[in-house]
Amino acid sequence: MGVVSTFECLSSVWSHRHTKEKKKKRLLQTVELKVRMDCDGCELKVKKALSSMKGVQTVEINRKQQKVTVTGFVEGSKVLKKAKSTGNKAEIWPYIPFNLVAHPYAALSYDKKAPPGFVRYVEPLAAPPAYGGGKHEDQLAALFSDDNPNACSVM
Repeated sequence: MGVVSTFECLSSVWSHRHTKEKKKKRLLQTVELKVRMDCDGCELKVKKALSSMKGVQTVEINRKQQKVTVTGFVEGSKVLKKAKSTGNKAEIWPYIPFNLVAHPYAALSYDKKAPPGFVRYVEPLAAPPAYGGGKHEDQLAALFSDDNPNACSVM
């Protein structure tokens, strides 16, 4: 009996340890998607598909903005994949409020299709180097130098 009880104890510890590793602790998340929905049928199809996912608590749809907000213990990539499986075009919500952007009318961030008060989110570009700090500026200055016999002579 001593060997069997020891074996059972070890096997319970072993199985308990592996079940802990397999379970991931999911956090409550809000995932916003842009899903193309033209009619009530499309809206119902998307809502039904996303509501059936494990861990989803609420699904809110704004058809005018074509925005779907899913709240629950879910991963954004899985929600996006499920939304695409309905046959509608879907992507992660690409817009941010207008007042958070330094240059909202720049070519990259301005989007005619954006809902009112929103612009497309674009990663900020790196600032250009200060004048005289780069090799490129030195080459340009040498092109118009009086010391360079092959320089451009525009008068």
